[in-house]
Amino acid sequence: MTATQIPAATTTRTLLTCSVVAGPLWVVVSLAQAAAREGFDLTRHPLSALSNGSLGWLQITNFLVAGVLVIVGAAGLRRVLRGTVGGTWVPWLVRVNGIGMIAAGVFVMDPADGFPTGTPYGMPEALTWHSYGHMVAGSVAFVALIAACYVLGRHFSRAGNRGLAIASRVAGTALLIGNGWAMSGGQGGSLTLAVGAITAMLWISAVAARFRSAL
Repeated sequence: MTATQIPAATTTRTLLTCSVVAGPLWVVVSLAQAAAREGFDLTRHPLSALSNGSLGWLQITNFLVAGVLVIVGAAGLRRVLRGTVGGTWVPWLVRVNGIGMIAAGVFVMDPADGFPTGTPYGMPEALTWHSYGHMVAGSVAFVALIAACYVLGRHFSRAGNRGLAIASRVAGTALLIGNGWAMSGGQGGSLTLAVGAITAMLWISAVAARFRSAL
């Protein structure tokens, strides 16, 4: 590397580190709360429901911090993917996903189905505006993340890396199915959604880690 390339590579690694950290951070904080908070049942309650209650600020902060990290990390992905298949769309989609996460933290879904403790079971008769805002934000974030995984699949396929191409498409499909099942009201939909979202988010982090290690 030349003297000018070394600082550029260091900056790119720093940006990619944000992407590497974002997924695991959100997952660990979310699952730790899911296990510890009274009344929460992952088979009935989406992880977004953790934004409610006296400790709801933890999940709200989790959304905001992870969203910012995703957006910053997208700049690193833009650098390493520039000039390749998906070099424009992957960073853009990841950035939209991060914006959706921040919005999902700002707009909190309504308490429902027994969580937080003391909330009546079942869904509310009417949803508040911020609950609708959360659903829109979540939909935008999920669609962008699914698309990013599929575009990464095309990127790796064109690069001749069949294993990574398949893994990218599996991650996108996991979230596509999980979100579709949850939206249809299927039994255990919140669990399948969580599995899909976690799989896709961790895959983006793994891809960023791979690019970072190559610098």
